[in-house]
Amino acid sequence: MKPENQRYFAELIGTFALVFVGAGSVVADYLTGGAVGLLGIALAHGLVLMAMIYSLGNVSGGHFNPAVTTAFVFAGKMKPKTGAYYILFQLLGAVIAGFALLAVFPFAPSPIHLGAPALNSDLQVSFAIGTLIEIILTFFLVFVVFAVAMDKRNSTPMIGLAIGFTLALGILVGGPFTGAALNPARAFGPAIVSQFFTNQLVYWIGPIVGGLAAASLYTSAFMPRQQKT
Repeated sequence: MKPENQRYFAELIGTFALVFVGAGSVVADYLTGGAVGLLGIALAHGLVLMAMIYSLGNVSGGHFNPAVTTAFVFAGKMKPKTGAYYILFQLLGAVIAGFALLAVFPFAPSPIHLGAPALNSDLQVSFAIGTLIEIILTFFLVFVVFAVAMDKRNSTPMIGLAIGFTLALGILVGGPFTGAALNPARAFGPAIVSQFFTNQLVYWIGPIVGGLAAASLYTSAFMPRQQKT
């Protein structure tokens, strides 16, 4: 397989794993009456992301998130064409994960929407507030990605752990309000299969804006000058 195709396939596999395990943990929690819990859901997302980064990061860089890829393109760390293919394969992996979830949980009731994130109506989370939560939490996720994966001063074997646990912490904070996708693909895959598109734009606008803000701040304020190009 050509190196570029390896990268795209790695992004598909990694995103599939993240969406299947992440959304699957939400479905499992619903079906078991809360046995998994918010902490379990957060750890499921964080641990699978960590595992995929350690498994496939050496192939593709381990984005598994259109918000991360968009931030890399914005910062000049990836060509736009390559970024477009990354996002295409990430979304494809997410949709395949959605169908896999449907196959595994055909009895999952419609209110759970195969684990697709949703704004908490009981807490009256508005579109604006939900988007702001996704912006802030994705900002920290992408900020950590740039700090530990892009900044050579932070060369460490703990990259996957840092990024995975940042996602887990984001879910602990934002999960009760927005589902804390912090990733358009995480929202897109289950939504496509369950045909649940309510407030879907929250999970595109928020993560992408947050990711771009993180990339802009880190590269302008913290990245060594010789690494900016």
